[in-house]
Amino acid sequence: MADIRSIPIRKAVIPAAGLGIRMLPVTKVLPKEMMPIGNKPLIQYAVEEAAASGIEEVILITATRKSALECYFRRDPKLERFLQERGRDRELQCLRELSSLVRVLAVHQPAPRGLGNALLCARSAIGDEPFALILPDAIMDAPQPVIAQLIAAFRQRPGAYIATQPVEPCDVSRFGMLAVAPLDDRCRPDGVLRVLSVVEKPKPEDAPSHYGVFGRYLLTPEIFDVLDCTEPDENGEVQLSGALALYCRKNPVYALRFEGRHYDAGNRFGYLQAALEFALKDPELCPAVLNYLAAHHAN
Repeated sequence: MADIRSIPIRKAVIPAAGLGIRMLPVTKVLPKEMMPIGNKPLIQYAVEEAAASGIEEVILITATRKSALECYFRRDPKLERFLQERGRDRELQCLRELSSLVRVLAVHQPAPRGLGNALLCARSAIGDEPFALILPDAIMDAPQPVIAQLIAAFRQRPGAYIATQPVEPCDVSRFGMLAVAPLDDRCRPDGVLRVLSVVEKPKPEDAPSHYGVFGRYLLTPEIFDVLDCTEPDENGEVQLSGALALYCRKNPVYALRFEGRHYDAGNRFGYLQAALEFALKDPELCPAVLNYLAAHHAN
């Protein structure tokens, strides 16, 4: 039997069927995942991270009202021909690169019934192999893609992985929080902790540690059987955090303290933070943004 550490991580799930309630009213007609940071929508950052981590296929969990997400990664011969005729080589190259990043398979979630339910919709597309899970409203600015960091840790010590960082007490109620313990052997990877349980958005005084869940996971196919047994919450939603709390009782789950910075682009302030930070990293935009901010500060 093959060592699970040698199995390639070929697939990633990106859930994008939610209603985007925190960003209403714009998300009434525009999918939250299509909101731009710089000149790219949130969904593109997620797909690019997957591709840069060696992922070959993205399973995009979407809804019938979100057809723009599926269209975004398809070839558009008419538009490409128009750009070619106008000599817009830069824009043409950008479009062609977009459609060739990875294979994108769309799977519909009939109703927004939680992240765990979204994962179950991808079950047949994943099959019996480990896979990545990327939440597209969690934008990462990292020296190495966070999914690639999880895969590297998995190669040393197989199991399910959750990307983590410390959370300030005032922000605890916005995050899933982890009960963790140090590993008890000398060959542990750097920055890895054992996960004992997961608590969804507790009060600060109820948090089991200061380590939060940051929207990047590496999961094994056994999670699907656990999701089948996970009771819906009071809103009728199947939460991944509840399934992971059950999963880690019998299976190894680890938290990797990843290198990089996280922006919660699913809320207004986090979205503005990400937009500003990425604009300052853009060599074309940065001088104009700095000039604007200096002028505004002077006034």
